[in-house]
Amino acid sequence: MNQSYYCLGLMSGTSMDGVDASIIKTNGKTRYSTILDKYYEYPTGIYNNLIKLKGKIKTSKDLKKYRKQIKLVEKKITIFHAESVKKILKKTKIKIEFVGFHGQTIFHNVKEKISKQLGDGKLLSKLIKKKVVFNFRKNDLANNGEGAPLAPVFHKLLVKKYKIKTPVTILNIGGIANITSINKKYQLVSSEDIGPGNCLIDRWVRLKSNKKYDKKGLIARSGNINKFILNQSLDNFYRSKLSKKKSYDINDFDLDFVKKLSLKDGAATLTEFTADICSKKLVNRNIYVSGGGRKNNFLIRSIKKKISCNINLIDINGIDGDYIESQAFAYLAIRSYLKLPISFPKTTGCKKPCTGGEVVKNF
Repeated sequence: MNQSYYCLGLMSGTSMDGVDASIIKTNGKTRYSTILDKYYEYPTGIYNNLIKLKGKIKTSKDLKKYRKQIKLVEKKITIFHAESVKKILKKTKIKIEFVGFHGQTIFHNVKEKISKQLGDGKLLSKLIKKKVVFNFRKNDLANNGEGAPLAPVFHKLLVKKYKIKTPVTILNIGGIANITSINKKYQLVSSEDIGPGNCLIDRWVRLKSNKKYDKKGLIARSGNINKFILNQSLDNFYRSKLSKKKSYDINDFDLDFVKKLSLKDGAATLTEFTADICSKKLVNRNIYVSGGGRKNNFLIRSIKKKISCNINLIDINGIDGDYIESQAFAYLAIRSYLKLPISFPKTTGCKKPCTGGEVVKNF
């Protein structure tokens, strides 16, 4: 059976700024086509609540301590996702059969096998009258995986569909940066989170200004890198167990080492810190960059200076780098429905290929 399905994927990344939504048609295996991509920005209230809540959740104990607040924010986020879906459904004649609902990550801890995404799949299904696939990371964690990254199986399909020259590495710069490496035979070689992407820079800019992020890297570009602090912090990172991890949470990183710097100098130093960590995993292949961080020109330029590979934005292949993740979770939703694996020993470190998301019909 090689039936294709229409699925709407919803992805809200670690930047916590809004929801990427993508409709794709796929058989969950070898084929997919993009139908629609749309972005919905979180209202100020939801955004501020998320930032405050995320700042409070440092350990798994905090999940219990702030349980009531978590439930309240989760409900608001779910309703916002539902309203976004309804807007899309009004504009398309396509009969969407499934919705892949990633939710908003607020805590990720591999040792405790916990990855908490805000998002009530049952409530969403009830509100939009569609089958919803959610809770994608739980099964991988239960099978000794790190729960992330999950997009690599879609990256492999993407590379093949667009005939991207291999071997190739896709560098996705969201709040956390991750890579997927694919060989000449279109096989997944490896995948992992590699360190901070936008998270430290975004957090610093929010702390020191009224802006949400460093647009195009203009703030960092106008500052000076504190080389003493930079070298010390990089040395501490590479010597620590943190550098050996395969997946990260935003809370794995803090701003203590730049706290005495000005807005501009802190942004410059954090950007160089991020670029150095990203560059260490990029060797001997073509590199294509996706995610919101690819728009930070200063960050990309800093990475380019540190590597000998060809590095370009993935958009030059006719792919919109903003929506790869939302398309991926639409694809993963169908794979989950078909009970096909979405994570693998070479991607998350799980002991065997694992299927993932839970399917719910609540209408």
